[in-house]
Amino acid sequence: MGFLNNLFGKKDENSPMETNEQTTYQDFWNWFATKEKEFFEVVKSRKDIEKDFFDILSPKLKNIDDGIYFLTGMKDDDTAELIFTPDGVIKKIAIIEDLVAAAPSFSNWVFTALKPSAADISNIGLRMGDYSFDKDNLWFYANSDESYPDEVDIVLVYENYKAADKDMITNAAYLFLDNYLGELNSVTTIDHLQIIGKNEATEELIPIGKMKDYLLWREREFVEKYQAVSYDTKNDGFSSLEATLNNGLPLIAIVDKTLLEWDSKASHPWMVTVKIKYDGKNNNGFPDESIYKLLDQFEDELAEDLKDVDGYLNIGRETADSERVIFIACKDFRKPTRVLDKMMIKYKGKIDFTYSIFKDKYWKAVEMYNV
Repeated sequence: MGFLNNLFGKKDENSPMETNEQTTYQDFWNWFATKEKEFFEVVKSRKDIEKDFFDILSPKLKNIDDGIYFLTGMKDDDTAELIFTPDGVIKKIAIIEDLVAAAPSFSNWVFTALKPSAADISNIGLRMGDYSFDKDNLWFYANSDESYPDEVDIVLVYENYKAADKDMITNAAYLFLDNYLGELNSVTTIDHLQIIGKNEATEELIPIGKMKDYLLWREREFVEKYQAVSYDTKNDGFSSLEATLNNGLPLIAIVDKTLLEWDSKASHPWMVTVKIKYDGKNNNGFPDESIYKLLDQFEDELAEDLKDVDGYLNIGRETADSERVIFIACKDFRKPTRVLDKMMIKYKGKIDFTYSIFKDKYWKAVEMYNV
């Protein structure tokens, strides 16, 4: 497998999805069907692949979403593989999975959502700059914290680590883990990852080849502990909090106080933050009546699609300085991204919003409201 093509610049978790409303997954695959034989020959021959494959495929994918990247190469003598990847951006995973799920069958192609795991870690080796990465120069251990027992905090130890090349080494280490663990496991099973040199290690080093089994064990433990946990906000109590920003403008937050005191927060480990911009310059940073109504409509629709009993808990919102931020703790990350991507299309030109989703088992993003 060869040819990594990072199509459209640097990834950004907070960037809005630029979706062409006229381009559907079916549109894309109908177009691909007209090119697949030609593309197969290009990939097989490895000649002019940039011009005759990447440059043609890239804008078509961008019409679906500008966060889709891809790898391509020959799976065997008669089959080309096209792997779609979000390059580590969680909120793009569902888009890619849905794109691949809609793919038709072609005799010379196989399509894969997210980089798969390697069957044998001995086959993984990569170079970046002057550094090489393989099973013989990487180890790991896990930190533990009694205050956050469910967090998976991994320290990756690299024999040739140099602080001066931290960024390059970090990128290479993440790429190694993507190929070893599989991209989905790499970005969803580890809560925190730190990369250090061997001389900085404070615990016994574990061979990197044992990390997959360790993470499977931690994930199995977590699922058994929280799979049956649900929450109904029907009888919860809410609090209104007020503060003043550094620029002197007021802030008002409405939060579910009962929910914030819940002792099973980790059962909803994904945090969604929705940031809505509006013009509040003539109203002390707050929305006027017409904007309030539109924001309420937006939140009502969001709550209808993401119900608490289904695993989506609206913790609260804060409003200040021409921005409203909504916090939702979730059991999974796929449905919220699908819902919000559709709402981004529906409310285009009416509401200007972005969203991000990240692992936050202990809801640290809203701990400032625990007062």
